[in-house]
Parts: sequence; C-alpha cells; structure tokens
Amino acid sequence: MDYEKLAAVYDALSNTSKRLEKTALLADFLQGTPAAELERVILLLQGRVFPLWDKRVLGLSEKLLVKAIAASSGASERQVIDTWRDLGDIGRVAESLLEKKSQSTLFSEDLTVKAVFDNLRKVASSEGKGAMGTKVKLVAQLLSSAKGVEARYVVRSAIGDLRVGIAEGTLRDAIGWAYLVKDYTYDEEKNALLKDGEPVNGFPELRAALDRSNDFVLVARIAQEQGASGLREVSVVPGKPLKVMLAQKVIDFEEGFERVGKPCAVEYKMDGFRVQVHKSSEGDIRLFTRRLEEVTEQFPDVVEVVRERVVGREFIIDAEAAGYDPRTKKYRPFQDISQRIRRKYDIETLKKKLPVELAVFDILFYDGEECLDRPFFERRALVERIVRERPQHVVVMPRVVTGEVAEAEEFYKESLAAGNEGVMLKKLDAPYQPGSRVGTMIKLKPVMDTLDLVIVGAEWGTGKRSGWLTSYTVACFDEQQEELVTIGRFGTGIKEKEEAVSGDAVTFDGMTERLKPLIRSASGRDVVVRPEVVVEVKFEEIQKSPSYTSGYALRFPRFVKLRPDRGVEDLTTLSMVETAYERQRGRG
Repeated sequence: MDYEKLAAVYDALSNTSKRLEKTALLADFLQGTPAAELERVILLLQGRVFPLWDKRVLGLSEKLLVKAIAASSGASERQVIDTWRDLGDIGRVAESLLEKKSQSTLFSEDLTVKAVFDNLRKVASSEGKGAMGTKVKLVAQLLSSAKGVEARYVVRSAIGDLRVGIAEGTLRDAIGWAYLVKDYTYDEEKNALLKDGEPVNGFPELRAALDRSNDFVLVARIAQEQGASGLREVSVVPGKPLKVMLAQKVIDFEEGFERVGKPCAVEYKMDGFRVQVHKSSEGDIRLFTRRLEEVTEQFPDVVEVVRERVVGREFIIDAEAAGYDPRTKKYRPFQDISQRIRRKYDIETLKKKLPVELAVFDILFYDGEECLDRPFFERRALVERIVRERPQHVVVMPRVVTGEVAEAEEFYKESLAAGNEGVMLKKLDAPYQPGSRVGTMIKLKPVMDTLDLVIVGAEWGTGKRSGWLTSYTVACFDEQQEELVTIGRFGTGIKEKEEAVSGDAVTFDGMTERLKPLIRSASGRDVVVRPEVVVEVKFEEIQKSPSYTSGYALRFPRFVKLRPDRGVEDLTTLSMVETAYERQRGRG
C-alpha cells in the first residue's frame, strides 16, 4: 500500500473536529486495507509501531530529526532549525523543505506503508556504537522518498505525535463500521453514521474483545476475517496487560452507598501505584503499571514475593504497591516511591531504601479461567484463598463489608491514620470492567479539590526564572468529543532550585527538563507541548470561564505532585469537573 493513501487520511482527519466524520473516514480507509497491511495500518493510525505494552521505543529526539531532515532535503541544519522556529511544527518543517528539495538522492521510489513501518521498527533496534547515525539514516531514507504531506506524517510518526485526533473510541467504532456493518452511509448534513437510514447502537462484541485483549490489531484482524462470532471467542491472556478498572469520586458515605448499594466493600485506598501482576503458565512473572508500562525489572522484590506467596499456575491480579519506611514501617507518600517506577539503575539500593508492600484487591484471570464477569465478592474470595499474607511484603487489601455509615466512617478514620489517602467503596456483585470509570467502584478522600490533569502548554520565565518553563497550562479530557480541553494555568507549588529541600522536590529546572523535549510549537514566550506529563493539581474553586476550552477555570490552582503512573486515559474527565462545579456551595 502506498503511504500516500495513509497520509491523505491523516490529513483529512486533521481537518475535521467531528468525531463521527473521523469514524467514517477511518472506516472507509479500513475497508480498503488489505489483510496483509492491517497490522501496520492499525498501529500507525495509533501513532506507534509497537503495541502499548511493548517496551521498545524509537528513541528519536528532535535533534536527530533535524539532522535527518537536513540530510534528505539538502538544507543545512541551521536552515531546518530556523524553519522550525517559523512554522512551530517539525512535521511541517519536513514537508516544507522536502517540497523544495535541492538535491536528488538515491532513494526516489514511491514510499510505502511497509517501508515506513519497517524503518521505524529498525530505528528502535539500533543500539550501541553508531546507533544515532543509523537512526538518522533510516529516517532520512524515508524522507528522501516522501512527497509533500507524506514527509509531515513520517516525522510525526517518528516522534509519536500524529496530531490528527484519533481517540481509541473512534478507532474502535471505525473497525466496527468497517467490518461488522460494512454497508453504511455517512450523512454529512446530520453528522450521522447510518445503516439503512438508522444509527447502530454500539458494537458490544467489539468492546468486549478489546476489554479482554487490549489489542486493536488482533481485534481488527478477527473482525475483518471472522466478524462478530470470532470476536466472542477473544479471551484474556496472562502476559498481555489489560486496562485497569477506574473509580469515580463521591463526597460522603451517603452518596457512596447510594451509588454502590448496601452492603458494600469498604477498602483502604493506599497512596501507592496501581500494579497489574501477570504470571504465565511457564512461571514468568511480569508487572505493569496502570499505563501498561512494564516495571518488572524495577521491582524484583515484588516478583519474588509474588512467586513465593501467591498460589497458582497462572493468574492476573490487580493490586496497589505502597512504599513504607523500613525503619518505622509507616506508609510513605506516592511521590517517594515513584522514584522506583522509572529507575533502571541502582535497583538493589532502592529496594532497601524504598521497600514496597503489595496489597492485592482483585483478580482478573486464574488457572485458565477468566474472572472478569464473576461478581466482585467471588473474585475477592478467590484473592483471599490464593494470597498467603506476609505484612510489609504482600497482603490482601484490608476492608470491611458494611451498609452502616458509622461503621464505614470508623474504618475510614483507621485508613487515614495508617497513612492512606482514603477508602474505596465497591459493589459486591459487580463485574470487572477494564478501562471503565464505573459507578460500581468509587473513592472517598478527605480532600476533594484535586484533579489529575495533563500539561499541554507552558511559558518561558523572565528575570531570575529566565531559561525555565514556569507557567503550565493544563487540560482535562472531554469524553464526549474525545479530546483534551484546557482548564487553567498553574505555577505555584513548583520550587526554585535553591528552595528545594530534598532530591524529590519538583523544581522549575526539573519540570523544564521534562517538558522541553515535548515542545510542539512556540509563539513568543508561550509553547505548546505534547500531552504526556500528568500532574495532580489542587485548587480552591471551579469557576465558569470562556478563557479555556473546557468552559471552566480553576481558582488558585497549585501543583501537588507528578503522576508518572498515569496517562491521558486516566485524566479527570470534563463530566467530573462539571459534577464538582455543581457540588460547590450546595449547588446541585
């Protein structure tokens, strides 16, 4: 397949904000995609060449891309940088300079999807001496064959930043229309996808298959070849991480009981990080965060305790890893233990300095059988049977089962006294719903005025803060439009270097180092960054405001902590912001 066709679809997607129009564009393209190209196309549409849970990364910086664009276009690196400053998008820089290519090259054949996919995979495998030069050569080879808009998307694919607005729900529905409905029409005037003039009410088999596999390539291939009947056969596989079930918030136990019913399970909510533990039938144990990042190597102590203290041939368990002080045995805050998530060196030292306790609270698969559709009380009973507790190593998450406010509040106080964030309330007969923020599992914390947001922009500081990005624009997720919407700016809560009292403190310098490689474009002192850095933000009040695309603004927002364990899919949603707004001062 010519890459020109895929680039044309990217371009069409970037020129509409209508979710259903995007769905129709993708469905039309997928219907014409040969089976042999499907894996490449599905992954490239997601802006990647490896599945979510694959640890391999391309390792391409903008600096290397500048070299590749220069090598393929005949422009100097200085010209590339100057053009980037003018256009603000390195993808458009490649497009602009390649259109004015000043020299012919050896590689002039038409660019194919296979060539882009294969070369980018080769980039990821380039290691050791000369690896940087090899990466540049592989990208330059693609750009030398790229025509016009193709160059823009080769570069954007290389940095994993397509900027065409393909949310997972949009891609999922496009697969459904393409392969399960097939005969459909898009009514542009009504902005509606129709089958025989009528809408289609979702694709339950497709959704269930994605819940169980978390694999768009697998699901698309089955839908294309076998239809809905094949999708019903998709099952959970240990070693392949699932999206975790997420919780909604409530403000008190009365609301909590109203949501999940009486009695319910009231569990500790630890201030740790979510970890999904997989054990295969071969005995391999792998650990994944809620973002599906593998952290097996970073936590050999957890692997060891699971091997010794969790009984079963193969399983997938859901748990919280909470750090504790090795001297006092008291739990430590998340920001302390978060050091271990990304650390690849000095593992043994950190293991002693920042030990963790694994608290198991759910199970998704056990010895050949799925557990997703089993009620929670059965899953919890199974957890209690297979976990041989050893405090400070592995425990079953402490809980009570009650429908009484007084008893629940007493347990809540106990949880807070132990150093936890609060409690979780869980409906006893509820199934496990991967990736969903469901009303059958809710959380109650003493402070409700924090949101999980992603940084989408920043501003270069002046005076003594010159050289630092010091004011950060943050966004929540609009689940209806499947897009990020801004809700405020913060700068308070970040420390200057001389103010930092520990190595764990987040400084302007440190934040700048995180954000600088993510800069998409610049205008004066303001920059737009790729939405990758998730932060917890505290605020005094939510106000309605036309200044931000959410329609709301945070009053006195303040940085609380980084959330490296969370991604864009874990953000506070716009509906949650609206609910919090209505609750203020008795509204709603």
